[in-house]
Amino acid sequence: MSDDLQFKYEVEIKTADKKQKLTNEVKDELKASGMMDEKGKLKINGVSAKMLKRMKQEFVDCPVLKREVQFVPCFVCPNFQSRVTGKVLCKGDKL
Repeated sequence: MSDDLQFKYEVEIKTADKKQKLTNEVKDELKASGMMDEKGKLKINGVSAKMLKRMKQEFVDCPVLKREVQFVPCFVCPNFQSRVTGKVLCKGDKL
């Protein structure tokens, strides 16, 4: 892995007991970026169906928004740098 990733926060990924619902705002963003089809099914290149299922149950304590955020919106956030062994590397820029 290269050391040129610029990140301010290393945020731990937590798991919820059940799948979390995505907000309509997040769904629209995912559809616009081609990561969700019109039926609302997630389709992220290079991410398996099994991993997507797991991602839907994960969340982080977002240091930028100062609240819990599901992992999928975190993953598509402009601040998202990388996911490394149970942690998210976050740029920490204002949104």
